[in-house]
Amino acid sequence: MAIACVATRASLGVEAPAVTVEVHLANGLPAFNLVGLPEASVKEARERVRSALVNAGFEFPMRRITVNLAPADLPKQGGRYDLPIAIGILAASGQIPLTSLKDREFVGELALSGDIRHCPGLLPVIVAARRDGRELILPLANRADAELVDYPAIRLCSQLVHLVAFLHGQQSLPGLEQGAEWLDDTQANVLCLSDVVGQYQAKQALEIAAAGSHNLLMLGLPGCGKTMLASRIMGLLPPLGYDEALEVAALHSVAGLNIKPGEFHRRPFRSPHHTCSAISLVGGGSVPKPGEISLAHRGVLFLDELAEFPRKVLDCLREPMETGEVVISRAAAKLTFASRFQLIAAMNPSPCGSMGPGSRSSPDQINRYLGRLSGPFLDRFDLSIEVPPLPPGTLTQEGNNGETSQSVAQRVHRARERQLARAGVLNAELSGKALKNAGFSSADLSFLEQSVNRLGLSVRSFHRLQRVARTIADLENSHMVERRHIAQALGYRAMDRLLANLGQQLGR
Repeated sequence: MAIACVATRASLGVEAPAVTVEVHLANGLPAFNLVGLPEASVKEARERVRSALVNAGFEFPMRRITVNLAPADLPKQGGRYDLPIAIGILAASGQIPLTSLKDREFVGELALSGDIRHCPGLLPVIVAARRDGRELILPLANRADAELVDYPAIRLCSQLVHLVAFLHGQQSLPGLEQGAEWLDDTQANVLCLSDVVGQYQAKQALEIAAAGSHNLLMLGLPGCGKTMLASRIMGLLPPLGYDEALEVAALHSVAGLNIKPGEFHRRPFRSPHHTCSAISLVGGGSVPKPGEISLAHRGVLFLDELAEFPRKVLDCLREPMETGEVVISRAAAKLTFASRFQLIAAMNPSPCGSMGPGSRSSPDQINRYLGRLSGPFLDRFDLSIEVPPLPPGTLTQEGNNGETSQSVAQRVHRARERQLARAGVLNAELSGKALKNAGFSSADLSFLEQSVNRLGLSVRSFHRLQRVARTIADLENSHMVERRHIAQALGYRAMDRLLANLGQQLGR
């Protein structure tokens, strides 16, 4: 029977479900039929495979060829099926032995000359093949993706002729050396916190945000150092573990982005422009791709000029900030992308950038400006601080600008270790039940509840203040959360104070 089955994998978000390419050669008029829910890019494989086989010196069978991509209900797109289709035709026509296909998977796009070309988004394929223990044949151009995964059963090939010789046992294909010790886990080219002049309170808030993975909002006049402070947070965060880095790399691979080996362990830092759309921020498209929040997974999403973002775009962040994932539903598929990111935002307190007697904006104009940010969205920030202008003479005076990022990062690392040892998660991810066992006394919780009620805050803010106070205590290596830790956490509510003062000016 002239039939062959070749294993490959499809692309479904960050998953790579198994696909079987079934090739059947039958008598009759020559034809080439491709079935199994292929999209246009897959249907075009018929001409690429035909030319690649002929130009590589193989016989293209002049028979009725039927290629089925199973399962039939899974959409297939891209040129990754060219190579398994060609191998299936060669096996079904007896040009390579069927036994050579056992426990092997093939992925690659074919050129008309028979060369095997690079395919985007293959990192999930490599991870899935390692999980199932299958040998994987990849294009040589995808070597960078393969080197990120510690899996020795990978073979790389650049031409169809060499692959057929390998399947006949006539030559070998290059692989990878086992182990990923060559990956660089150092934080190179990281901006130092000591470069920022003054702003000691803002630096302390940045340290707290880094230690507990809290969301931070910075308010201040233009040019006071908000963007500089936000960019320095990367020097305070510890590098990613191997499994975390592989998870981040898979999201970037699906989005068509490649992570350099030297940056494999570095946490992502994404800073989209305020003109970005909801789809580019959250993800989507006819073939759903990860958005900025998923590309910032395990890292930092920085939104500068926060009030300039459309309100509908910002409100799209509310659910992912709580759940740590985003679900994108389309007619073709329903995909889930991880999006557990730390949000750092910066904005001016008014349309003209200043407040007070010298401001060119009226209270009504400021109220409309701040009204672009919904209350539920602002409620997602654990800390909001005011970044004041520097006092006169600060820029010209000589002296120490404070601690370096390296010294602060050591405290952040120790605080994170305490959190993980106590609860298994960072403080920003503590549940309401876990907060009951986080070292708060009944009297201090009553004090916090009274403060929240007096400020008119929500229950969510009550829990977020607890998490911030717990992080402050961890930075001081305190087992119990004291009243001063709670008072300090209450001090990081600059947006609430701004809105309260604005309400008094408007007579509300």
